[in-house]
Amino acid sequence: MGPVLAGVLQLLALTGALALVYVPLGTYMARVYSSRRHLRVERWLYRGIGADPDAAMTWPAYLRALLAFSAVSVLFLYLLQRLQGFLPGSLGFASVSPSQSFNTAVSFVTNTNWQSYSGEQTMGHVVQTAGLAVQNFVSAAVGMAVAVALVRGFSRSRTGELGNFWSDLVRGTLRVLLPVAAVATVVLVACGAIQNFSGIHEVGQFMGGSQQWNGGAVASQEAIKELGTNGGGYFNANSAHPFENPTPFTNLLEIFLILVIPFSLTRTFGVLTGSARQGYAILATMGTIWLGFTALMMATEFAHHGPALQAAGGALEGKEVRFGVGGSSIFAVATTLTSTGAVDSFHSSFTGLGGGITMLGMMLGEISPGGVGSGLYGILVMAVIAVFIAGLMVGRTPEYLGKKIGAREMKLAACYILVTPALVLVFTAASMALPTPPNSALNPGAHGFSEVLYAFTSAANNNGSAFAGLNANTDWFNTMTGLAMLLGRFVPMVFVLALAGSLAGQRPVPVTAGTLRTEKPLFTGLLVGAILIITGLTYFPALALGPLAEGLA
Repeated sequence: MGPVLAGVLQLLALTGALALVYVPLGTYMARVYSSRRHLRVERWLYRGIGADPDAAMTWPAYLRALLAFSAVSVLFLYLLQRLQGFLPGSLGFASVSPSQSFNTAVSFVTNTNWQSYSGEQTMGHVVQTAGLAVQNFVSAAVGMAVAVALVRGFSRSRTGELGNFWSDLVRGTLRVLLPVAAVATVVLVACGAIQNFSGIHEVGQFMGGSQQWNGGAVASQEAIKELGTNGGGYFNANSAHPFENPTPFTNLLEIFLILVIPFSLTRTFGVLTGSARQGYAILATMGTIWLGFTALMMATEFAHHGPALQAAGGALEGKEVRFGVGGSSIFAVATTLTSTGAVDSFHSSFTGLGGGITMLGMMLGEISPGGVGSGLYGILVMAVIAVFIAGLMVGRTPEYLGKKIGAREMKLAACYILVTPALVLVFTAASMALPTPPNSALNPGAHGFSEVLYAFTSAANNNGSAFAGLNANTDWFNTMTGLAMLLGRFVPMVFVLALAGSLAGQRPVPVTAGTLRTEKPLFTGLLVGAILIITGLTYFPALALGPLAEGLA
């Protein structure tokens, strides 16, 4: 079997698996977030934190609870790293430096999981499990909670109530993420991923010396790292490491875990709004972009430019031979079109155009299908903008799901789509203009610029992957990427929740002959076009200086 055919078959198998679980998982999540029943363990948690899960919250109250929880999480994770040298199970590692502790705490709380350190040489068992793994669950649940709050804004009328943040957080963690992650952990262990709390071992003899490896609860963290679109790996090689991702089957399983909740949330959206066809329209938009990007990536990485690549069957530099070009290309697109950031290959070694595809995937806002929760609320904001554009074309007040899109809604949607590009471009420009930060780039010219642009694109979009040629463990990049992650995560959430509150307070508008049918293929095409055009106009100059210049050279 040729490598191209193997890649296509993997893509078909992945698509079939996602289609198989789409309806049951999406419907189940809708029931989870609409249920009035609290499990016993959930009631214990509510008593422990002093929260009333039945108290309805307006969008400012919902936002305050979200920000308070996230602030406490950042502080706890920061202190855990600073005290690592005094904790049991630290494997002899010293406490983490202040700038890196800040960067890592912000990274995992914002669902970014950007890592400017080597996990196997920096973090002990306590920080990995009690700190990073816990945030893998709750940061993902926060994103899902915000998405559900926005869906309630569309489905409710003449009320300012969006539900209860604490209830949404706990249910997303205990009823959705934990059970699926537990099953995935068992499968990963059965396929060869490690799961232990062993110390550091010296193994083998390599050129007169030995190599050190430490164990850890790797399989369980790998499962939620992918399922929650987190991405932070136990080892520096991330999902290219055989302890995390041993076989081609586990590679495909991990891609499935990355995509399954973001895609299935469109079904949840359709069920909660009472129109499954609206969910299918959003799914079609996500699927079109995802399949298109995957096809482009495979084409660029399988292109045979020169005898070396022709003999290898594609651009194999920086790719694991266990997965090949096909598996690596599918993984790279999945991880950058979502907020995952996990890698099973070296993105800096991709072709110039291939690296540009990974960057463009993040620049779209990671909405196809995007992160858990963040992908859904991001594409719904884009749907609001697409409806507004359609309304301008026909001279009619725009409506979406029975809600009028007026000046307030458009201002909030516009602010949402402007925040992330502003962060990416300003921080990249500052890093290239100042004398010291460019020295962190491994390569000169267009590729060096791409390394810096990729870093801030990844940070501001809460992705976490890197070109890896950039030395990001400096005070400048630790601090600036930390700020980009904080602002890129929580400022857009402010606009999303404000938009949800505004929509929930409206009366529903009756459907008439002039209403745009947003469940039809015409709207799906309009939405795809709006996403690509807005992103292209925003980022094209920066892309022209980096990956396009390199790819066309």
